[in-house]
Amino acid sequence: MLMNSDQLTQYVVSDLTELKAMDIEVMDVRPVTDVTDYMIVASGGSHRQVLAIAENVVQRAKERGQRPLGVEGEQHREWVLVDLCDVVVHVMLPEVRSLYRLEKLWGETNVGAHPGAMQEAAR
Repeated sequence: MLMNSDQLTQYVVSDLTELKAMDIEVMDVRPVTDVTDYMIVASGGSHRQVLAIAENVVQRAKERGQRPLGVEGEQHREWVLVDLCDVVVHVMLPEVRSLYRLEKLWGETNVGAHPGAMQEAAR
């Protein structure tokens, strides 16, 4: 089943929530880049949880017919990036997230904290 970026974003946020990811934020980056439509940033409480969350996002995307273009950071498990083409997922340790501040980097985009993030992303 081929899904649009809004649907994929909703599925990923739902999966992240179910997997107990923390501080889930969705950024609509369409106004500032054509590389992807949405970036999703979430935190895991430990190296193990960061990896488990990312691996689960990959697995569930594949089950929905969405093959990731790539996954990076699995070895260090501090920041794992899952590229689903129209949606890029960043799963990070809180201290790494605080250091890189991706939400601030993409400043002028629509950023929303979950659960309200999905209503913003759906607009």
